Amino acid sequence: MNVADLEIGEPDDAARRILGGTVTVGDVSVRIVEVEAYGGPLDGPWPDPAAHSFRGPTARNEVMFGPAGRLYVYLSYGMHLCVNVSCGPDGTAAAVLLRAGEVVAGHDVVESRRTGRGRSARVEAGWARGPGNLGRAVGVSLADNGTDVFDASSAITLELLERPLHDKAVASGPRVGVSAAADRPWRFWVLGSPAVSSYKRSPRAAAPGASEA
Repeated sequence: MNVADLEIGEPDDAARRILGGTVTVGDVSVRIVEVEAYGGPLDGPWPDPAAHSFRGPTARNEVMFGPAGRLYVYLSYGMHLCVNVSCGPDGTAAAVLLRAGEVVAGHDVVESRRTGRGRSARVEAGWARGPGNLGRAVGVSLADNGTDVFDASSAITLELLERPLHDKAVASGPRVGVSAAADRPWRFWVLGSPAVSSYKRSPRAAAPGASEA
């Protein structure tokens, strides 16, 4: 599997393609069980007011503008490192947020990183539940921003499944915690996985069904 798998179609297609794939960082591997797709600026093919790229490229979000297959790492609320993968053609903003995963290798390493981190850290299913916990579980840092996850020599790699998960194994719904475009069904998760996070609507979001304007 390579970067071409993420450049075909829209951001939600890329999100579906990443679902079920495996992120590996050193001895730690995490199977991705929940993702969210994000688009770009108003003048792009996928206008998305909830995306960091909506107001155009900046030093912070430039990785979102391609090429595809690059890691976009950002600090959320000054404490959580979130992991995204760019997925649009070079010059076109789009990315997939890795929201949750199941630890499949490096359990002892992840457990040590999650010790004392609240209720989610007490059971294995919670170790990488939620984007901040996933980032902590794999040990990502801001220095990893821009990493080519399809380069086998990279410190962080992403291996996609041979084929996307069957539709019957996947659910979709609105994205978590965004105040704009809150009803866009660009969140996807693996049905039955205990690592999937719960849905929380932003209190700043418009009433369900309202315009995205």
